[in-house]
Amino acid sequence: MLKQVLLAIEENTAVAENVYRMVLKGDCTGVSAPGQFINIKLSGHFLRRPISVSDYDKDSVVILYKIAGEGTKEMTELKPGTELDVLTGLGNGFDVEKAKEKGHALLLGGGIGSAPMLALCKELRAAGLRVSAVLGFNTAKELILADELESAGAEVTVMTADGSTADYCDADFEKGFVTDAPMLQGDIDDCYYYACGPLPMLKSVFKNVKCDGELSFEERMGCGFGACMGCTMHTVHGAKRVCKDGPVFAKSELLWD
Repeated sequence: MLKQVLLAIEENTAVAENVYRMVLKGDCTGVSAPGQFINIKLSGHFLRRPISVSDYDKDSVVILYKIAGEGTKEMTELKPGTELDVLTGLGNGFDVEKAKEKGHALLLGGGIGSAPMLALCKELRAAGLRVSAVLGFNTAKELILADELESAGAEVTVMTADGSTADYCDADFEKGFVTDAPMLQGDIDDCYYYACGPLPMLKSVFKNVKCDGELSFEERMGCGFGACMGCTMHTVHGAKRVCKDGPVFAKSELLWD
């Protein structure tokens, strides 16, 4: 449910290389499903910044954001107590019911695309499902959420392109990309996957992970709620807006070979 609210910053701290964690407090009842996003208005910028929700309850949302331009760089300087104009409850989110049919969910996160996997993991585990997570990063310096996902009950594998590891993290580390993870090799029809990350990763997941699933797209947006058509993509059902009809799309909807 779309809501425009004022949310106060409770925390805004660096958690990895160029990645920050922000906790916002206020009326967050508009957020109703893992995989949704919020859209933040920043002073001096015409377009809002769409950011995936990492975790939430009715009184707070947690977001993880990466410095990608002037807007997100300015966000790192915002202090606790600052109020932000935020659109909440945007996007369709992940369909948890699909994984219940299999009993085992795979969470596949690439870089900052790992952010929405925390709330999703908590909901899947609350439903009694086995959850395995594969998180991919260029280097261990960018690592986020591995410990939090393990605490939430997931079996976690971290893939790093350069083969680096993090001593403070108990997850299993492997060199390579997300789709190189040992658990994703071969026939895994007994699983249902949820993926979020950059487009090359999503295309690799679509091609190489041999089970059904859903993919969440990181996309530049104008309005963020379906009015401007600026984030339209083509699917088997015709043109769809990533912000309104997505950001999550079923694997079966995508027009990829």
